[in-house]
Amino acid sequence: MRYFITLSYDGGRYHGWQVQPNGSSVQAEMEKALTVLLRKPVSIVGAGRTDAGVHARKMVAHFDFDSEIDCGNLVYKLNRFLPYDISVCSVEHVPDDMHARFSATLRTYHYYIHLRKDPFVRAYSCAIHYDLDFELMNRAAAMLTEYSDFGAFCKSNSDVKTTLCDVRSAAWHQVSPCSWYFEISANRFLRNMVRAVVGTLIEVGRHRMTLPEFRKVVEGKARTEAGESMPGHALFLEDIKY
Repeated sequence: MRYFITLSYDGGRYHGWQVQPNGSSVQAEMEKALTVLLRKPVSIVGAGRTDAGVHARKMVAHFDFDSEIDCGNLVYKLNRFLPYDISVCSVEHVPDDMHARFSATLRTYHYYIHLRKDPFVRAYSCAIHYDLDFELMNRAAAMLTEYSDFGAFCKSNSDVKTTLCDVRSAAWHQVSPCSWYFEISANRFLRNMVRAVVGTLIEVGRHRMTLPEFRKVVEGKARTEAGESMPGHALFLEDIKY
């Protein structure tokens, strides 16, 4: 029988979602908790792989178990057992052909920035110390929906088989006079893609890259021509749809 787990986590203490040989991971914590509570070895498959320090308001994972589970009781026990920075929202039985990664149709990320020193958001937002032209940045962001190959924003030496993604929307949104977030939705994302996109858009916002130059970067598919990768602590996997 297959079960979906919906969870959220603060990625600050972890080396990412995926099990690491020499570092802590959210996947390892989940598998340890399930193995103890269900009294059998349990492996889980996540909807994606968040990098070190990246957070998730909604992550989905699946696991298989050979008998029926009291889902509500398991949620309660998991939240008692797991560390303070991982929270399980639900566990539900799903058809056996449902897959946490391959059945997902849309993923949404948010990247947060603030333009004035603020001690209360620094752990989850990136401090920017210069003015940005958000109108220009949004014009550049809209261009992303015109393309399908995002090799320019893929981490160098990545082992991905394809750099094709279907970006459905991309835009900056203002939260307060000094804080904004970038929202991007696509069927899939490449490793480091969102942080590289944000870094390149900030180059546009600083008037260090023109809109034609931004388009040339996307079309050139070369990571060395795009902007720097932004810090992971301000990035959230916000939603996954099936």
